Amino acid sequence: MMALNFFTAKHKKMLMERTKDCTIRLGDVSHDYKQNSIVWITAGKKYEPKHKLYTAFLDKVRVKTIDTLSTEDLDHQDPGINTKEELIADFERMHKRRVQPDDTVTVIYFTEVHEDLG
Repeated sequence: MMALNFFTAKHKKMLMERTKDCTIRLGDVSHDYKQNSIVWITAGKKYEPKHKLYTAFLDKVRVKTIDTLSTEDLDHQDPGINTKEELIADFERMHKRRVQPDDTVTVIYFTEVHEDLG
Protein backbone atom coordinates (compact mmCIF):
# COMPACT_ATOMS: atom_id res chain seq x y z
CA MET A 1 0.00 0.00 0.00
CA MET A 2 1.24 3.47 -0.84
CA ALA A 3 1.38 6.25 1.74
CA LEU A 4 0.79 9.95 1.33
CA ASN A 5 3.01 11.32 4.10
CA PHE A 6 2.90 14.74 5.73
CA PHE A 7 5.86 15.86 7.81
CA THR A 8 4.82 19.20 9.32
CA ALA A 9 2.91 19.43 12.61
CA LYS A 10 0.59 21.99 10.99
CA HIS A 11 -0.48 19.53 8.27
CA LYS A 12 -0.87 16.67 10.76
CA LYS A 13 -3.20 18.84 12.85
CA MET A 14 -5.30 19.78 9.79
CA LEU A 15 -5.50 16.12 8.72
CA MET A 16 -6.60 15.02 12.17
CA GLU A 17 -9.24 17.78 12.25
CA ARG A 18 -10.28 16.77 8.69
CA THR A 19 -9.82 20.35 7.39
CA LYS A 20 -7.29 19.24 4.76
CA ASP A 21 -8.39 17.05 1.84
CA CYS A 22 -5.84 18.05 -0.77
CA THR A 23 -2.09 18.18 -1.02
CA ILE A 24 0.05 20.09 -3.49
CA ARG A 25 3.40 18.42 -4.09
CA LEU A 26 6.36 19.97 -5.88
CA GLY A 27 7.13 18.26 -9.18
CA ASP A 28 5.18 15.71 -11.18
CA VAL A 29 4.49 12.81 -8.83
CA SER A 30 1.39 11.65 -10.70
CA HIS A 31 3.17 8.39 -11.60
CA ASP A 32 3.40 7.60 -7.85
CA TYR A 33 -0.13 8.65 -6.88
CA LYS A 34 -2.72 7.35 -9.33
CA GLN A 35 -6.26 8.71 -9.36
CA ASN A 36 -8.82 6.19 -7.95
CA SER A 37 -6.23 4.41 -5.79
CA ILE A 38 -6.22 3.80 -2.05
CA VAL A 39 -3.40 5.14 0.17
CA TRP A 40 -2.58 5.51 3.82
CA ILE A 41 -2.49 9.09 5.09
CA THR A 42 0.52 9.20 7.39
CA ALA A 43 2.41 11.81 9.39
CA GLY A 44 6.05 11.81 10.39
CA LYS A 45 9.41 13.31 9.58
CA LYS A 46 11.77 11.77 7.07
CA TYR A 47 13.70 8.78 8.45
CA GLU A 48 11.52 8.72 11.59
CA PRO A 49 8.56 6.51 12.53
CA LYS A 50 5.29 7.42 10.79
CA HIS A 51 1.79 7.51 12.27
CA LYS A 52 -1.05 6.12 10.15
CA LEU A 53 -3.91 8.60 10.49
CA TYR A 54 -6.43 6.98 8.12
CA THR A 55 -6.94 5.36 4.74
CA ALA A 56 -7.93 7.58 1.81
CA PHE A 57 -9.19 7.35 -1.76
CA LEU A 58 -7.40 9.55 -4.33
CA ASP A 59 -10.28 11.36 -6.02
CA LYS A 60 -8.36 13.61 -8.37
CA VAL A 61 -4.70 13.90 -9.37
CA ARG A 62 -3.70 16.82 -11.63
CA VAL A 63 -0.33 18.17 -12.78
CA LYS A 64 -0.22 21.97 -13.03
CA THR A 65 2.12 24.87 -12.50
CA ILE A 66 1.86 26.99 -9.37
CA ASP A 67 0.64 29.84 -11.62
CA THR A 68 -2.41 27.78 -12.68
CA LEU A 69 -3.53 26.69 -9.22
CA SER A 70 -7.11 27.65 -8.38
CA THR A 71 -8.34 29.27 -5.18
CA GLU A 72 -10.11 25.95 -4.51
CA ASP A 73 -6.75 24.12 -4.73
CA LEU A 74 -5.20 26.57 -2.25
CA ASP A 75 -8.14 26.41 0.16
CA HIS A 76 -8.26 22.61 0.23
CA GLN A 77 -4.45 22.40 0.63
CA ASP A 78 -4.43 24.78 3.59
CA PRO A 79 -7.33 27.08 4.55
CA GLY A 80 -4.74 29.51 5.99
CA ILE A 81 -3.08 30.07 2.60
CA ASN A 82 -4.94 32.56 0.44
CA THR A 83 -2.51 33.36 -2.37
CA LYS A 84 -0.03 31.56 -4.59
CA GLU A 85 2.69 33.78 -3.13
CA GLU A 86 1.86 32.50 0.37
CA LEU A 87 2.02 28.92 -0.94
CA ILE A 88 5.42 29.59 -2.54
CA ALA A 89 6.71 31.03 0.76
CA ASP A 90 5.36 27.97 2.62
CA PHE A 91 7.07 25.61 0.14
CA GLU A 92 10.34 27.51 0.44
CA ARG A 93 10.24 27.19 4.26
CA MET A 94 9.44 23.46 4.10
CA HIS A 95 11.83 22.48 1.31
CA LYS A 96 14.57 25.04 2.01
CA ARG A 97 14.95 25.95 -1.65
CA ARG A 98 13.76 28.56 -4.12
CA VAL A 99 10.32 27.94 -5.69
CA GLN A 100 9.05 29.75 -8.79
CA PRO A 101 5.48 30.43 -10.04
CA ASP A 102 6.17 28.32 -13.15
CA ASP A 103 7.32 25.28 -11.14
CA THR A 104 5.37 22.08 -11.78
CA VAL A 105 3.22 20.74 -8.96
CA THR A 106 0.90 17.77 -8.51
CA VAL A 107 -2.48 18.49 -6.92
CA ILE A 108 -3.94 15.46 -5.13
CA TYR A 109 -7.50 15.51 -3.75
CA PHE A 110 -8.35 12.70 -1.34
CA THR A 111 -11.28 11.44 0.73
CA GLU A 112 -11.15 9.40 3.92
CA VAL A 113 -12.27 5.79 3.56
CA HIS A 114 -14.57 4.63 6.35
CA GLU A 115 -14.57 0.96 7.18
CA ASP A 116 -18.34 0.58 7.60
CA LEU A 117 -19.66 -2.85 8.29
CA GLY A 118 -23.14 -2.37 6.85
